[in-house]
Amino acid sequence: MLASPHHPPVCRFVSPRPLSPKQGYPHSRKLLPRRISRMEVACSSKDGGNSGHEDNRQLYLGMDFGTSGARYALIDDQGTIQAEGKRNYPQYVSENTMDWATSWKATLFLLLEDVPVSLRPFISSISIDGTSATTIVVDSTTGEPLCRPFLYNESFPDALPLVKSVAPANHTVCSGSSTLCKLVSWWNSHDSNKESSLLLHQADWLLWHLHGKLGITDYNNALKVGYDPEIESYPPWLLQQPYSQLLPSVKAPGTSIGHLKEDIRTQYGFPKDCVICTGTTDSIAAFLAARATQPGKAVTSLGSTLAVKLLSTNRIDDARFGVYSHRLDDKWLVGGASNTGGAALRQIFTDEQLEELSKQINPMETSSLDYYPLPAVGERFPVADPQMVPRLHPRPESDVDYLHGIFESIARIEAKAYGLLKDLGATQVDEVFTAGGGAKNDKWTKIRERVLGLPVSRAIQTEASYGAALLALKGAR
Repeated sequence: MLASPHHPPVCRFVSPRPLSPKQGYPHSRKLLPRRISRMEVACSSKDGGNSGHEDNRQLYLGMDFGTSGARYALIDDQGTIQAEGKRNYPQYVSENTMDWATSWKATLFLLLEDVPVSLRPFISSISIDGTSATTIVVDSTTGEPLCRPFLYNESFPDALPLVKSVAPANHTVCSGSSTLCKLVSWWNSHDSNKESSLLLHQADWLLWHLHGKLGITDYNNALKVGYDPEIESYPPWLLQQPYSQLLPSVKAPGTSIGHLKEDIRTQYGFPKDCVICTGTTDSIAAFLAARATQPGKAVTSLGSTLAVKLLSTNRIDDARFGVYSHRLDDKWLVGGASNTGGAALRQIFTDEQLEELSKQINPMETSSLDYYPLPAVGERFPVADPQMVPRLHPRPESDVDYLHGIFESIARIEAKAYGLLKDLGATQVDEVFTAGGGAKNDKWTKIRERVLGLPVSRAIQTEASYGAALLALKGAR
């Protein structure tokens, strides 16, 4: 059940956990920030008391807007978490449908309120990640949405033939759920004043509320609208289209955009020089959080959906299979996102049932059940089929056996995903780290390790909000 706007937050201070040199962010030496300024304040300690002495700490705030809720992580320049928290999305309903834009905006400011007051004066920079291909068309003057947001997993087959007629064969945008298909569908079906319209992604729109500069995105979010991070521009075939006027300007993730708006800074007690940085997608942020630095290392994010990201020396893009590559410095994050995952599980079991039933599973036994768990019709990767129907039958009498079969079926989808990446030319996976809520289930991890035939472990940091905080750290350089 979705929370009300006044639902109590889940937040906590965290004891410092220094990171070893092996746990460094990719190219971490380049990303350590210089001191932006020396802050002289009457520092408040974690219990709210004033220490009364100078404190020049620098902290970095990352926020993750996932499919079912949002989180924040606050880190120092050693990567140690100082505070973290989460919120469910408040339920705002308009004309019997969920008003996602209002809910996301409310959650953004609820998270800012949740950041401990005593730590806010030390926050040097902020970044946000959002779900990939979640698209908002807004008024280019006011920033207000001109229609409801188009969610990450929504497909627009009406636009697909038009997109395929202009894009190269098997391009990333040649999928009904791509950002470009959403833009083209809106362009052809809405009578709004297109001259004053602007396309933004979920993270872009939320960041705009903090910095006030419309029309800026990052090259991870922009990938599925057609941006080419290799040549660092939109390709000519896209710029020739009439709707290209809606495209935002693109910067690298973790790039400083500007300072936090004065009214927000004053209201929440952030410092004058707090910088807002470009963000990324939730699965990229989860990969950054895992700190997998070498080609062949992969991160599977098991949240509401299943997303795989493999660090590769080769770029692979093939829309036939929903495969695409994000740029990460001088390497490529190759992967895709399946609609299978936690959302399908929670349609069948409660969190309590998942925990209790998992205890009774023998992960070394092979399940004979063959499912394709989906929360609704449609799959993106490793099979791109908007008409794929969920397969969750026959259901055995034992709920333990049923859950075992679902876990193993999702693991087979994951194995198929990594096998496909190898067949298409990506660096072969040799180790998998797990992020997201599914990383906490040890029995599932052991099932996946057996099915994949690879070492599988929980990432040191499993939350995308931590990856967003690393981008904030990068942007504070």
